[in-house]
Amino acid sequence: MSLCTRHNNPSLLPACPEPNMLPGRQAFSLLRGERVKVGEWRFSKMITKFQVAYKNLQRKRIRSLLTLVGIALSAWVLVSLLGFNKGYESALNKDIDNMGFELMIMAKGCPYEAATLMLKGGTGLKYIDESIMENIAKEPEVDKAFPMLMSAVFDPNKGQSGGIAGYFGVDAKSFSELKPSLKFRQGKWFTDTNAYEAVMGYEAAELEQREIGDMILMPEKNVEFKVVGILERTGTQDDGTIFVPLKTLQKIFNRPNELTTIGIKLKKGVDSARFEEKLYKLPDVQVVSLAQVKDTIMKLISTAKVMVLSIASIAILIAMVGVINTILMSVHERFQEIGILKTIGAMPWDIFKLIWIETLILCAIGGILGIGLALILSKVTGILIRYVMPYAPSGGLVLIDLRLVLVTMVAILCIGLLSGLYPAWKAGRIRPLEAIRSEAAR
Repeated sequence: MSLCTRHNNPSLLPACPEPNMLPGRQAFSLLRGERVKVGEWRFSKMITKFQVAYKNLQRKRIRSLLTLVGIALSAWVLVSLLGFNKGYESALNKDIDNMGFELMIMAKGCPYEAATLMLKGGTGLKYIDESIMENIAKEPEVDKAFPMLMSAVFDPNKGQSGGIAGYFGVDAKSFSELKPSLKFRQGKWFTDTNAYEAVMGYEAAELEQREIGDMILMPEKNVEFKVVGILERTGTQDDGTIFVPLKTLQKIFNRPNELTTIGIKLKKGVDSARFEEKLYKLPDVQVVSLAQVKDTIMKLISTAKVMVLSIASIAILIAMVGVINTILMSVHERFQEIGILKTIGAMPWDIFKLIWIETLILCAIGGILGIGLALILSKVTGILIRYVMPYAPSGGLVLIDLRLVLVTMVAILCIGLLSGLYPAWKAGRIRPLEAIRSEAAR
């Protein structure tokens, strides 16, 4: 449609000419949305290039819809994978910060084993003498030292085919100072260092269906503990841990005066790197700092990051092929129409822009749908990742922020525009005479 108005005064003039009666170049200028003046009449086009491109995409709705689905799925995969990278690192840092100490002393071994022991416990445990903690606690740089003994047994009643049950021997007074954020849902810490009592993490209590006063049996050792406390949910590995008095666990596993870990909290203002060098002089022990643990684990998952980016690249490549196929088919089907547009004055650049705008609309709508899908399903994605990776850090594993959304949207649009270059270039090179002959041959 076009709007035809008088240019000067309202005196009688010849009837307003139809747009198809205009000269070629003026007719196409009208199609592009420009004002055209013919004699005393002024034409104003009421449809834009974006509207023309959008209407062209609607002509083959099923094909356009399938292309949108492909772009949306690619955007969803890209946002979710990049969000996982960001969320995993954030959750890992939070878990390490929740440890409550800056340094950890353990028996010499592989640093990867040390990192695993620090975050999740382990079964291949090595031990150090308790006297080492007493000597470290006397150092002027040390605020507090915390003794810990980790032990694990096989529980045939855990899960469908059994599993590992972890027990944490701690001194209740020092451990509560180390982690003041731990709150009790029921009960309290054990007070007797030799008692056969236990404090259960939230998930451990839910799994065993235990309440205050119930008895729990330690598999393999056939030792019973009375439940005196159940912790609130923390979202960390503490939720699945059973805490017992340190002396009691040493006695059960026949490890008198032995520990697996010593946690060290330094005084404010102390140079941790210098104190760490000082601890290296201790025989047969390994010093692990929080910075080392983070660096070690991030190196372990660096290969996974490469794989994640490779999967994202494949998803984007598939989307590009889908866009090129859709736009090329559209150009092929409108071969005669494009030729007619060029005969009435359309320049190659005009045709190029029209096809490029179609690509832009497809990618913009598909990108928005994909990002929206990633935001809505981020929690579901996190649950699925945790099912596949049971030893993942606690907390949200998929973190999607505004910066990631903008980066993804810009990437989708740039890739889409690159995908539209060849179809738009091919459409711009169509010769009007060939198009007319093709129409006549039909």
